[in-house]
Amino acid sequence: MPAVLGLNFHHDTSAALVVDGRLYAAEEERWSGVKHNHPTRKGTLTTPTRALQWCLEAADLEPQDIDVVWAASMRPNPAAGWWLAEERDELAALLPAPLGEHLRLLSHHTAHVLSGYLLSGHEYAAGLVIDAGGSSLGSDFGPGRERITGYGLRPDRIDRLHQGMPTVVPSPAGPRRIHSSLGHFYRNLARRVIPPGDEPEGSMMALAAFGDPQRYAAQLRDLVRLGDDGEVRIEYPWGSADSGTPLLLGGRAWTADNVAEQPEHERADLAAAVQEVFAESVVHVARHLQRLTGSSTLVFSGGCALNSYLNGQLAADSGFDTLFVAPAPHDAGTAVGAALYGWHYQLGQERLPVPADAAWGPHPGAVPTLAVPTGYRALTGLGRGLEPTVAALLAEQHIVGWVRGPLEFGPRALGHRSILAHPGHTATRDRLNAIKKRATYRPFAPAVLAEHATEWFMSEGDPFMNRVAHVRRCQATRIPAVTHHDGTARVQAVDPHHQGLRELLEQFHERTGLPLLLNTSFNRKGTPILRTAEQAVAAAADLGLDALAVGDTLLLAGHLSDPRATALLTR
Repeated sequence: MPAVLGLNFHHDTSAALVVDGRLYAAEEERWSGVKHNHPTRKGTLTTPTRALQWCLEAADLEPQDIDVVWAASMRPNPAAGWWLAEERDELAALLPAPLGEHLRLLSHHTAHVLSGYLLSGHEYAAGLVIDAGGSSLGSDFGPGRERITGYGLRPDRIDRLHQGMPTVVPSPAGPRRIHSSLGHFYRNLARRVIPPGDEPEGSMMALAAFGDPQRYAAQLRDLVRLGDDGEVRIEYPWGSADSGTPLLLGGRAWTADNVAEQPEHERADLAAAVQEVFAESVVHVARHLQRLTGSSTLVFSGGCALNSYLNGQLAADSGFDTLFVAPAPHDAGTAVGAALYGWHYQLGQERLPVPADAAWGPHPGAVPTLAVPTGYRALTGLGRGLEPTVAALLAEQHIVGWVRGPLEFGPRALGHRSILAHPGHTATRDRLNAIKKRATYRPFAPAVLAEHATEWFMSEGDPFMNRVAHVRRCQATRIPAVTHHDGTARVQAVDPHHQGLRELLEQFHERTGLPLLLNTSFNRKGTPILRTAEQAVAAAADLGLDALAVGDTLLLAGHLSDPRATALLTR
């Protein structure tokens, strides 16, 4: 059986390996501790050294055992096709010789879309990728980069059917190229809405729930014009990276420097308008793609696919019967798409099964013998008693770190490196916000037993926590800790085959009648989701969690009594 490696050398640096029909994948940030593994300066390449090493070790392979290596191209602004050879040589030089010799490149957006399509289980699908910017378009399309790309996808072919292009307009200094990146548009506005210290895009998406979009929507629509054939035109400079130009709106100048001076309710109104205009634009492109393909399925990927509110609207309004959002739609996922491309399209291997989870990374290891921190005690050897014991703690509104099985790939905690809590108490939510040092307007997500999802939400949810759904009104008062201000929640549907969270959810459901838990990422503010048991022990003590479950060991804070007796009581 061949072995195929996929790599991403840019931000969200990552590696993925497919061998014997199994996927191994990891992000370099989980070793470096630098979130998104940003290079030291824009355009600098970084090698996923430790993620790559782990993939090889996990599969018991050496570099010389790899048959095919693919990576996504990101070279900016070429004049013609020669850039691929130059970039390939530059990237190959960063790898051990046997791997560098095999390296080939495919486009950034193609890697994105295949990270979804080849795991979706669908035969014929439309594919849509939207982000800040991808590979250079080269001489086939003219100068520019991928911004909005539509595909027709089949097991035996990939057709690029729609390509967003820059507009060239005259100016005194000569022709000016106006870019229309929806990814840059959203980020530019987020930096003028969210004060420094919080992740701008995710925070603006959350803040939008508190605002009135009508206050600024008409003025923003003047900046984003929707035309025939899925065209999106964004006024200069809002479709390009811009951190300095003031946005003149509502009688004030909005800048990244004065954002903290703007009243929060005003910022919420602008956030709501941006979210509405952004979603309208993506739905506009998706509807065009549906007309082009006639497909009933849309696969969505790229950085903009991290916008879970957008994804909920796409599912409802795009004209497709089915929406499949890539498990890891951010740039790290291009390594997965690149590996799957080589596996299926180049080598003709069968597609991998549709995953119920994205647990493709390393196991945490055991709790070190001498690692129990001051103020905690260890209950060891719990075995099958761990889940009912933790369910009892959660039912009593304690906050528990949960480290179970292989590490998730991607930006969402899916029940392998999570902090868990009771979904029914706002006081627990508020305490958790303080623990994680989050803005109070940011919501927490529910993880729900998949077969119960539609009893609580107006959607079946998403196994990778990529889509927002409305909470059923009759249930919202029972789960206020995971119900956002606008009555929505970003729902993770936990399949019966999920190896990290399923049994605990069943135990909690049996004890409380609630088939869901509050699930948030196990990390400190501004750092990646943690990787090892040792890191989890240190973080649990630092954050002040009530308990930590790793393997069959439970670390219990000193103020709690032994929960095992409670766990044995009639549920």
